[in-house]
Amino acid sequence: MTNPIVRAVAALVVALGASLAAAAPAPELLISAAVSMKDTVAELGRSFADRRPGVIVRFNFGASGALQKQIEAGAPVDLFISAAQRQMDELEQKGLIVSGSRRVFARNVLVVIVPADSRLDIAKAGDLDAARVQRIVVGNPRTAPVGQYAEESLRALGLWERVRPKLVLAENVRQALDYVARGEVDAGVVYATDVAARRERVKEAFRPSEDTYRPVQYPAAVVKDSKQPALARAFIELLVGEEGQTVLRRLGFQPPGVR
Repeated sequence: MTNPIVRAVAALVVALGASLAAAAPAPELLISAAVSMKDTVAELGRSFADRRPGVIVRFNFGASGALQKQIEAGAPVDLFISAAQRQMDELEQKGLIVSGSRRVFARNVLVVIVPADSRLDIAKAGDLDAARVQRIVVGNPRTAPVGQYAEESLRALGLWERVRPKLVLAENVRQALDYVARGEVDAGVVYATDVAARRERVKEAFRPSEDTYRPVQYPAAVVKDSKQPALARAFIELLVGEEGQTVLRRLGFQPPGVR
């Protein structure tokens, strides 16, 4: 027969092992992503977690510039998804991302939108300078890539300084979208993919010529101090893979190699 002491020790080891396993924190992947990617990243995040029992995926959505500042300040982020190359370039220059992990996985385009019930005649960029258009919302160019792209386009068209007194600055593209949806402004500059989020409240007026601003590219990269670099890399592979690209196309994004 087995020695009672041996049995007791074995039971203690099993109990201790179970206790330690229960106490071990679940792996958490924290993704900081441009708010224009909110629907895509949230959907893919659920799929990602479902295939990895015990893994928790958390999200932090906002303007890419604001998310960049958080990473520079030491926020515990694993994966950064930006709506522009500029923010990723600056983080890479500071050694704050794993450069070999960086991938561009989608593109977008700018659109000018108006409230769904608007009767204003806004069909081209020059119409934004008309007296009938009094308030235009754009993302804050200091932090929101959508605002940076809008400024580039309006400057290229010789309109930036002329419409500047009319501008209302939003923290991010979804806030700009909401201003238009609520009828608080006459027009706004957002991404084509954002229109679907408020389709019953806004409508597209026109699209600025794509040769007036840099390509709207979405890069993703593992943050240098990530505690879950393998999970972060796996999520990037999901974004660039067939499943991710299918979701992106369904939500209106363009593949990375198409303007």
